[in-house]
Amino acid sequence: MALGIEISGIRLGNPTVLASGILGTSRKMLERVIENGAGAVTTKSISLERRDGHNNPTVIEFDAGLMNAVGYSNPGAIDAASEFSDMQKLDAPAFVSIIGKEPGDFAKVAKMMENKGFSAIEIPLSCPHTPGFGTLAGQDTPEKTYEITKAVVKSTNLPVFVKISPNIKNIGDVAQAAERAGASAITAVNTMGPGMIINIDARKPVLDFKVGGVSGPALKPVAVRCVYDVYESVKIPIIGTGGIMSGKDAIEMIMAGAACVGIGSAVYYRGIDVFGKITAEIEKWMDKNGYNNIREMIGAAHE
Repeated sequence: MALGIEISGIRLGNPTVLASGILGTSRKMLERVIENGAGAVTTKSISLERRDGHNNPTVIEFDAGLMNAVGYSNPGAIDAASEFSDMQKLDAPAFVSIIGKEPGDFAKVAKMMENKGFSAIEIPLSCPHTPGFGTLAGQDTPEKTYEITKAVVKSTNLPVFVKISPNIKNIGDVAQAAERAGASAITAVNTMGPGMIINIDARKPVLDFKVGGVSGPALKPVAVRCVYDVYESVKIPIIGTGGIMSGKDAIEMIMAGAACVGIGSAVYYRGIDVFGKITAEIEKWMDKNGYNNIREMIGAAHE
């Protein structure tokens, strides 16, 4: 049984990918995630300048998932370039997530990360809780998506993955704009929202930033629908991300059209070894149902 998959010329030993924003704060942490079974890993998002992010609390649990407003805290591109070096020596492909306020910012960070051994660059154009980065800057429109993607594609020889928002009606148009601009893959999706949870005793929102992106089980049905729509809109591969907790969830996402699956909140719920657990659950289901490789399942729900 073949659990390996290739996306944009990059070979993964299994279809699980550490999503950006989860654990990817250092090279050592990425190594730990790979040791626990991830087929590929993604760094936390890196900006040109250092960002402290929002004040705590930045992540909270509620009855249907998680909500976060971290605010893209990161050391900035110069320090990140030093931390993440020789990434090709890892035992699985590593993707670097980069952010910016303008197309030129994205291009500069991409250039600084290009020769560090990463297999691809991911650009999230879809953050629901950080002004200037993502939806509040209009970066999830087809026009802006094309402009930013084009700038990054021109600045690097690495494949460029575009991470898009679940909050937009024309998600297929946005994915097509990224594809026209030269994107090699689509990551679908980022967190949805923003949402809010209020502490009724304190009479104020729980998150210090008040609102945050919703992830975990609450996001999964929306993410599956988004992947389904994107699959019918573009020819480039999709990394399906959002609420995947089990092998069954992963297979559902793959049948919607994903070539591989991003794992984030499940680390909180099932531990850092969740990648190996989900891979084993996928394998068991494939064996029971007569599938020989992952590719046979991609887009099966469209038949």
